[in-house]
Parts: sequence; structure tokens; C-alpha cells
Amino acid sequence: MTHPVPRLALVGDRSAAVRSHTRVPALLDALADRDQLVLDAYWIPTEDAAAPGALDGFDALWLLPGSPYRSEDGAVAAVRTARERRIPFLGTCAGFQHAVLEYARHVCGIGAAAHGENHPDEADLVIVPLSCSLVGHEGAVRLTPGSLAEHVLGAPRTVERYHCAYGLNHAYLERLRAGGLRFSGADDSGQLRILELPAEAHPFFLASLFQPELAGDGTRAHPMIRAFAAAAAARTAAAATGLSGGR
Repeated sequence: MTHPVPRLALVGDRSAAVRSHTRVPALLDALADRDQLVLDAYWIPTEDAAAPGALDGFDALWLLPGSPYRSEDGAVAAVRTARERRIPFLGTCAGFQHAVLEYARHVCGIGAAAHGENHPDEADLVIVPLSCSLVGHEGAVRLTPGSLAEHVLGAPRTVERYHCAYGLNHAYLERLRAGGLRFSGADDSGQLRILELPAEAHPFFLASLFQPELAGDGTRAHPMIRAFAAAAAARTAAAATGLSGGR
């Protein structure tokens, strides 16, 4: 039986100056050629993502790097759409940051949760400048045993590439954890680098402060991207056979 091709929303303000954006076409080709995971991808600017119906009909949402986004509201709306509709979600770099923002605002009740890059004078800064910028940095990440991240990566430790200067304000960590958000990867000093939702809350919700799209030479998809694509394919197949609530 042939199933429909999963539709992927690449949410971000596409730019040739953002290296991760230039990697995406080759990674999609690699998924198709090496892994037989074909995705029908569409770029959705953050300015459009908040519009009613803009993300309808997609089988997966990837919130890509490139902050400050042209529309913070659009980026947050994309995360909320994926979370509430149980659509496979991947957030990388700024995608991680805005996943934290969305969860803080709409699940943990921190309605004024703010990003320090966009609103540095706000009181509830859940995303703040890192004590040491990770722009151009490569570092180790330790994974929580039994987590989705560990399952996807297949190892207790990984080395990843970064291009960011903002991360989680640890003053909000316990409130986020109490609300159900799991942080499943940290560097050797304990700084958090991966977040996820448990399987009972969401079929695939994963975000990293590092950029898996920068791994290797771009001819093979990182395990996180491959697992995300597989989750999209599973959603499409389930919808086609009537095993899910549809798209």
C-alpha cells in the first residue's frame, strides 16, 4: 500500500546567510536517498506562521535557527500548534529557545515569559544570554538514560555543533519541569541542551540548543532529523489507515 508523502513545515525566515538553512535541501535529499524517508517540505516564514490555518495539513513542524525571528509570535504559535495537535516537532537552536517560551507561557502559566534577545528589559526572562557564547562552538552533551534523546541518538553521549548565544534561565527550571517539560541533555557543566515531552504527552516533541543540521558534511541526516522524519512518516501512514485522528 502506498501512503501519501508527509508534508513538512520548515518554519523560519529563510536566508542564504544562515548556514543551517542552506543545509536543509541536501538533508532532505539524504533522507529520501539513504533512508527512504521522503518529505514534501514547505518553508513557512515566521510572519505567516501565526495566521489562522497557516499550519493546517502538515504532518511535522521543524522550527529552524535564525533568531531573532521576524515574528516571535509566529515562532511561538508554531510550537503551540505542534504541541497541542500532537504533530511531530523538532526545534533546533532558536527552535529550542522558543519551545521553552511557548511552554512557559501556555502550560506553566508564566504569561509574560520573554526572550532576552528580543525583550531584554522584561521581568520574566526565561531565555537569557549564555554565560559563554556557543557561536561556532562544538561540545559534548550527556543524555538522560531512557529519554527520547538517548533512544534517538543511540548513545549516552554525543558531540554537537552550536551557533547560539542564548539559552535557558535556570531560575525557571523547576517550574518548567513541574509543568511536564523534560530536559534530557546537558553539557559537562550541567547546562541544558535538549528538551522533550514524554511519550504519553506527545508522539515526538524534541528540541536542541545545538544544530544537528550542521553535523558532518551534510550528505547524511543527523539521527535526530532522521527520527523526526520517521515520526512524520508514521503519522501520515496512521492517518491514511484510519489509526489516528487525522491531520
